[in-house]
Amino acid sequence: MTVSQTKRRTMGNSTHLTHFILSAYFDTGHLKYLYFVIVLLLYVLMLVSNVLLIVVICVNRSLHEPMYLFLCSLFVNELFGSTGIFPSLLIHILTDIHTVSTSLCFLQIYCIHSYAVVEYLTLAVMSYDRYFAICHPLQYNTHMTRNRIGVMVTAPWFYSFLACAVMISLSLSLHLCGNIINRVYCVNYSVVKLACSDTTAVNIYGLIITFITVSVPTFLVLYTYMRILKVCFSGSKQTRHKAVSTCTPHLASLINFIFGSCFEIITSRFNMNHVPNVLRVFLSLYFLIIQPLFNPLMYGLNISHIRSCCRKLLFAQM
Repeated sequence: MTVSQTKRRTMGNSTHLTHFILSAYFDTGHLKYLYFVIVLLLYVLMLVSNVLLIVVICVNRSLHEPMYLFLCSLFVNELFGSTGIFPSLLIHILTDIHTVSTSLCFLQIYCIHSYAVVEYLTLAVMSYDRYFAICHPLQYNTHMTRNRIGVMVTAPWFYSFLACAVMISLSLSLHLCGNIINRVYCVNYSVVKLACSDTTAVNIYGLIITFITVSVPTFLVLYTYMRILKVCFSGSKQTRHKAVSTCTPHLASLINFIFGSCFEIITSRFNMNHVPNVLRVFLSLYFLIIQPLFNPLMYGLNISHIRSCCRKLLFAQM
């Protein structure tokens, strides 16, 4: 029996794998302590900013409106997605053995993919909310009922968790011939590339889910913003000011997330060996680190109602 046959026999079933090796980590010497401090500070800043805005929205009844409830869902998702990567990242920065157990690897895949889907769907839902508020202000309160808002908030989470659960179950059924992932965290595509069994089912499912998850929200965003622009060009100065003040943070967040997702796709699908290691790792982490920091900053600074409520909460006892 050849060495490769032995390897396939001993590692052919994914249930026999006890761990994966994350090979994208590189030796940084004493700089690892600096990287650890930087990442830790980013994580703390992300936690504090998102939790603060969630608390502000929850405790202020004046913010119990559709737009702010969607923002609250967005901030919760930032916490969810970042928690799937930051603790693992901090541990691996300090350690010299960059391994992760099979169960934790698939849990991380589930968290990261769910985060990405919820983020994009929620941003698409928010564009629809802004469209109705700007283009049909008189019908807004009657159209955006409590039940409809509840569905719009929970639907992205339900769809994401269900779609990612099916994806994980398909990936778990694959026979793997290796356990080396050239990343600093686990993603489903990297695991599927290790398969030595038929991947047709998981590939077809991945294409269908990707098409639905990308095309439907993108169509909704394009349609709503085309209508908003039409109203702005033909509407009053007050309408244009309202559109700019409420849509600018949303558009900035949407563009930032799209760029981050493109960076992740490029680093995982294409050969990036010519790119410096630090830059390659940063680009792959962009949508998981920058987006959760960018959103609280963008919405907290640009929406005056949130700013005033934050000041009242922070300085109420002073």
